[in-house]
Amino acid sequence: MPAKLAIVAALEREIRSLVKSWPAREQQHSGRTFRFYENADTVLTCGGIGPEPARRAADAIIALYHPAMIYSAGYAGALDSTLLVGDILLPRRVVNAADGSSLDTGQGEGVLISFSSVASPEQKKMLANSYAAQAVDMEASAVGCAAELRGIPFAAVKAISDQNDLDLPPMDRFIDAEGNFDAVRFALFALMKPWTWGTTVRLARNSRRASEALCNWIEHLEKNLRAARAVESSQRS
Repeated sequence: MPAKLAIVAALEREIRSLVKSWPAREQQHSGRTFRFYENADTVLTCGGIGPEPARRAADAIIALYHPAMIYSAGYAGALDSTLLVGDILLPRRVVNAADGSSLDTGQGEGVLISFSSVASPEQKKMLANSYAAQAVDMEASAVGCAAELRGIPFAAVKAISDQNDLDLPPMDRFIDAEGNFDAVRFALFALMKPWTWGTTVRLARNSRRASEALCNWIEHLEKNLRAARAVESSQRS
């Protein structure tokens, strides 16, 4: 079924409030099962954390829905000290830190760098200096490459979930090869290390703020799409 807009996120917690009333259905692609949330001409799926899960999800949503436009949506870490938790970034350029390749989204401003792991404050400084980037994520470049390969317009929308100076716990060890985050193991890890409690609570609070901002932005985008469809319909009649 064709869709005007496809959105690839990493985890459902990023967009849960947005899709809570959207019909969902599971479909197979390349031997994997994906859950797709559908709302009028918009379809959304969560591929998991990291470039490979994001690429697989993008391939699936493109193959099954043939979208006219695809977005990478989700959390990002700030590299610029002026970006605060809950701020929305629509980058003009998305850069892959692995090879330096970049994609021009044709909209927005600034640079988003896609990195292969959760960046520490030191890595954030390096990325900011090397690429003049404002924020870092793990998925946008992979989604963009899948879209570019098939000639589909691509953009990214990212909500800041951690500021440039926040030293995160070792999150990578709780992410499996499929891009799933083991929240139970992480909670047990944090429970045994009281010195991480403050950061863990702050991160949870930040994530809620980022999710709210991201879902609100996507809802606004959808309203604009509905308005544009109404204009097109009235012009045809």
